[in-house]
Amino acid sequence: MSSDPRVSSEDTLRVSVLSEALPYIQRFAGQRIVVKYGGAAMVREDLREAVFRDLALLACVGVQPVVVHGGGPEINQWLKRLAIEPQFSNGLRVTDAATMEVVEMVLVGRVNKQIVNGLNQVGGRAVGLSGSDGGLVRARPWAEGANGLVGEVESVDPSVLTPLLELGYIPVISSVAPDQYGKAHNINADTVAGELAASLQAVKLILLTDTPGILRDRHDPTSLIRQLSLSQARELIAEGVVAGGMTPKTECCIRALAQGVAAAHIVDGRHPHALLLEVFTDAGIGTMVVGRSPYRPH
Repeated sequence: MSSDPRVSSEDTLRVSVLSEALPYIQRFAGQRIVVKYGGAAMVREDLREAVFRDLALLACVGVQPVVVHGGGPEINQWLKRLAIEPQFSNGLRVTDAATMEVVEMVLVGRVNKQIVNGLNQVGGRAVGLSGSDGGLVRARPWAEGANGLVGEVESVDPSVLTPLLELGYIPVISSVAPDQYGKAHNINADTVAGELAASLQAVKLILLTDTPGILRDRHDPTSLIRQLSLSQARELIAEGVVAGGMTPKTECCIRALAQGVAAAHIVDGRHPHALLLEVFTDAGIGTMVVGRSPYRPH
């Protein structure tokens, strides 16, 4: 600590944080990072603003962030207003034609623009898109075939994103996409984020969640696994350590890594500025799954 009375411990801490962030800023400048935005970070106003500021800062220092979002809670609110009962099967929303109209209206027309406006207000340059725009995402019916207009990702063509990223814009993408006949489908946002990260050859895929990350003991938050390899992630699923809602998130990370993404992160979005803490600090705050080792520094 400096002996100069004009320099406080808080000043010293700020300088230390900036100094720690510098190598990461240098490393990731010009690189693409795909962020799946959802959970409490989308609901709580303080967390929303923190995420928007984090994304705007990433763009300001030369990183190229891409945001993918869902919007389940707001969809449920509008379904209730319209007297449509939400239904789920195997954890996925059963999406008939009436529900799909609401999903598309809420995700593409409302939630997407709220995120775009929020980013623009804090100095970002955001552009709202859906899977339909520029043929970005092509859907196919979900393999189980029991959930109506629930879709899977059939293909991704990220060419519409390239000029936007090169000009410093932040693409904000809703997880709605058409099939080969032009019929809109509702796709899990984690899945869309993972496939986009692979197609963009992103350096990172970050899933903002409402959990600490992958836990050795799911009842003990202190058992967080900070880093593991692709093979270790597969082993944890086979052993049942990764189970329940964490399984599809971990599988999403595995698929992205297998297609060339350098690292995938499961991060607790309930922490303010979780995004910057995960990208620009040595320890991070979540679980990082890496496709090749060693990968540190974080």
